[in-house]
Amino acid sequence: MSIMRAGGPARLPHFLKNASLIALSLITLSQDTFFLLFISALRLFVGDAVTKQRSRIRGPHTPYFEPKTILVTGVGMSKGLALARHFHAAGYNVIGADFEPFGALNPGRVSRSIRRFYPLNAPSPQQGAKRYVQSLLDIIAREHVQLWVSCSGVASAVEDGEAKEAVERATGCKAVQFDARTTRTLHEKDSFIARTAELGLNVPETHTITSQEEALRILRGAKREQFILKSLVLDDASRANMTLLPRSSDMETEKHVNELRISPQTPWVLQQFIKGPEYCTHALVVKGIVRAFVACPSSDLLMHYEALPHESPLTHAMLDFTCKFAERHGESFTGHLSFDFLVADAEVEEMKRKGKTRGATVNLWPIECNPRAHTAIVLFDRNPDMVDAYLDLLDLPKDAFTRQKQQRAAKVNGFDLVDGDTGHPFIWPEAPHNYFWSGHDLVTLTILPIISWLTSFFGGRPLPTVDIFNSFHLFFNHLVLWKDGTFEFWDPWPWWWLYHVYWPMRFTYYALSGKRWSRINVSTGKVFEF
Repeated sequence: MSIMRAGGPARLPHFLKNASLIALSLITLSQDTFFLLFISALRLFVGDAVTKQRSRIRGPHTPYFEPKTILVTGVGMSKGLALARHFHAAGYNVIGADFEPFGALNPGRVSRSIRRFYPLNAPSPQQGAKRYVQSLLDIIAREHVQLWVSCSGVASAVEDGEAKEAVERATGCKAVQFDARTTRTLHEKDSFIARTAELGLNVPETHTITSQEEALRILRGAKREQFILKSLVLDDASRANMTLLPRSSDMETEKHVNELRISPQTPWVLQQFIKGPEYCTHALVVKGIVRAFVACPSSDLLMHYEALPHESPLTHAMLDFTCKFAERHGESFTGHLSFDFLVADAEVEEMKRKGKTRGATVNLWPIECNPRAHTAIVLFDRNPDMVDAYLDLLDLPKDAFTRQKQQRAAKVNGFDLVDGDTGHPFIWPEAPHNYFWSGHDLVTLTILPIISWLTSFFGGRPLPTVDIFNSFHLFFNHLVLWKDGTFEFWDPWPWWWLYHVYWPMRFTYYALSGKRWSRINVSTGKVFEF
């Protein structure tokens, strides 16, 4: 959500930005509360499919079912909450845990899918991951957790790798998480590209830069290629800077590069720019095998999710890349795996012109890897059997109910059964909804366009009124035809809590502390500070 980018050091505009968003929460509080109470009352009368399914699974007339205990971390984010809901609907006992930055109470606290919620100690520069790992070990021991499903945020991905090693070393709990070394390699842009090249897969030209002089030397030698400089440290201020290099003149190029803080302590990556659409993927990998996969169009700050058709040649090219990447890491490779790809404009146009279908060759350019769950996991909302792929990590004999479900799923999807197993078929999103976040769209598609339209009159160049109507039309189209990434009919409280408790508490902190931000991601709770 890009909201009123702060343009100067003065604290008043920054304070007013946060205060206006808190005021918006208060203005919408009464109608959202009424809507929540109406939904809750309606559910009491008509019931809901998830509660009925869970009761049926755990009922006395169902073939023997063992309700295992699952720990899902990151339940304040849409991706973690989506997984918690999947496991709950499948009949399992779900324990939720997450960070609560600056005391902001987490939406996962109020989800019906979570039996008990625990706040986690965040990693710190002083103590590293020690307190964080210990808090996970304490939860796993107290709740007798059998499986930990990690939904890392970008700031704790490597620490989750360290935690995975400690958890599996000290307890009988298994973790859906890559180890620390693997996570660190894939998390960093330069080491990911190097590792991908080692595996014999396609990569764009990439250089690790530790000085301005090094960057300028490479750029002066560039012929027709263009590049983008990306910081290797978590630098929110430079994250959105997509300046193409070299610039039109050597002087402009030098000016831009010399303004960046590049050093051996704060290295950057100089990466070849590929002009074309960007795509992202999400995959569940268990023991080196891709079990669930989805691909969708991407952007710098992705807040609208539409799955690519699974028969698309682009989807299959990205799946093929992911499968090769996972298989070449062996059976110890287990976790959530996401990639960002670029496809050249010319190649996309050629595919459209020739009408290429599944099996066609697509030249992909991987630019980034996220060794953690992607928000695109919400697109699996109609795949209740996806949890079985996670539980295969436990290597336990399948209970009668799980075997029955797998046999039914295999029959429906046309898979041959071998000894009651489905041969690890790919799990695709089944007729997925398109997803949006209502709070994000309310601000970016209605309030901000109105403000821009009104203020344009003072500049003497009024914006076309049709732009306002188009923006409103898109908002109501999402509201009616798309699905909110947090709201569920059977579990509506996290949606209400997100906009009327969690984010107001975050905005209050920023208003009072004087810390400034440029953008927020409603779905993950990420605040881009500068």
